Amino acid sequence: MFLKHNIGKTKLIDMVGMVHSSYYRKPSAAKKGNRPSEFTYHDNKGLVSQFAVIESVKSILSHPFIDCGYRLMTSYLNRDGYTINHKKLYRIMKEANLLKLDDRIDRSGSGRKFVKFRKVITTKPFDCLEMDIKVVWIPSAGKNAYLLSLIDVHTRRILKDLFAFSIKQDQVIKLLSELFMAYQYPDSVVIRSDNGSQFIAKNVREYLGLIGVSQEFTHIATPEENAHIEAYHGILRKEVFKRFEYRTFGEIEKILKEYVLFYNNERLHGLLGRITPMEKWNADKHLILIKKLTA
Repeated sequence: MFLKHNIGKTKLIDMVGMVHSSYYRKPSAAKKGNRPSEFTYHDNKGLVSQFAVIESVKSILSHPFIDCGYRLMTSYLNRDGYTINHKKLYRIMKEANLLKLDDRIDRSGSGRKFVKFRKVITTKPFDCLEMDIKVVWIPSAGKNAYLLSLIDVHTRRILKDLFAFSIKQDQVIKLLSELFMAYQYPDSVVIRSDNGSQFIAKNVREYLGLIGVSQEFTHIATPEENAHIEAYHGILRKEVFKRFEYRTFGEIEKILKEYVLFYNNERLHGLLGRITPMEKWNADKHLILIKKLTA
């Protein structure tokens, strides 16, 4: 039209209803907008990489009670010291496949088996074990120590315990390894615990699966599903922590060691017919030794 009828470009643009700036604009091969920033500011760490942001998001999502989207996650990160808006976080979480629940990280406790029957019925030692951690205040240190106890439900014998200022998953594995090696992996063992981070840890679950021990977890806020070890820790509170004065870690550690010996060998247990846990153990231990003797 411009060449044939000698009509100016301005009139032609008006005739077809086109915006003038659109006609004269030269398209760019690059994407629109500014290039996304590769760094994010943190109050304590300064500029951090996108990888650091992703790790922080994964850490928040690993909490057993947090399962949020990018908007609420933005608030968590802001409280943690990040200067980041929801649009940038959306892009980061999308690239890391953290937006959809199905695509998120495999949490340390995912796939765990929960308790089906609250009441435990046993026929021999090692049918069912229960473990739990009790917090113990140490006055001289001004902080808590932790007591990990493992009980045999059938005999009420305390099989193993560990007293330390911190208890990590590798310590739990070591304690269980020492116990099961002593009895050459008894068959059909079930071990119960709550959902503490040391117990739901992937390494702990893999170790127990490797040696053929079934692991059960109590439901949230149901200590009665782990009643026997909870009862033992209640007895400790009444017969040790309320009766003995102590200030140092070493003092209460000595008392606890002495009490376990008393509990297993001298304290009469009403539900066992007023005999000691070791008497019950010695009466029934042959049931777990039959396979060794016949092998």
